[in-house]
Amino acid sequence: MLGRNGAGKTTTLRTIMGLLRLAKGKIELVGESLAGLETHHIARRGIGYVPEDCVVFNMLTVEENLEIAMHKQDKETKERLIYALDLFPDLKIAYRRFAVTLSGGQRQMLAMARSLVNDNKIILIDEPSKGLAPIVVDKMAAALIEVKKRSTLILVEQNFPLACAIGDRYVILDSGKSVKSGTVHELATDEQLQSQYLSIGT
Repeated sequence: MLGRNGAGKTTTLRTIMGLLRLAKGKIELVGESLAGLETHHIARRGIGYVPEDCVVFNMLTVEENLEIAMHKQDKETKERLIYALDLFPDLKIAYRRFAVTLSGGQRQMLAMARSLVNDNKIILIDEPSKGLAPIVVDKMAAALIEVKKRSTLILVEQNFPLACAIGDRYVILDSGKSVKSGTVHELATDEQLQSQYLSIGT
């Protein structure tokens, strides 16, 4: 999901999660309406959310941050926890450290890992590369490419090369409306469209 600042990208994700009221239209998951449901009920239906700015519980450890996100304490959840820690080895090393001691990149890894411990069919991810060093962005890109083998990702991202590396399809928002959509390959080769809606090359 692409667009200039203020286009409505984050608002869209928050509305899907029930954090904002749906003004009109509908939001459905496998034919079931999500409109009007509370956020925790939406999460229980298999939608994970990774908000921008690496939101984690600072005074909890990495372990506790992951445990508090779990819907269940069963075998499958433990297997997903192992998968998340394998995907982000930094978290395995820092497992019993308080989140406040983590770097910005590690905090983003933790925020992402929390969405992986549950059986989420869809994961909404808001600006995962924001404020991160290039080497950390590369690690995050590799992780997201791996994650999308297991879950559908809806990614909001200002980093155009990163979005193209991860995405298969795109939607461009402008003033809260969807104005263009198609394959990422089409967008990557359409300089006029990039300039018109994303200010790339201007």
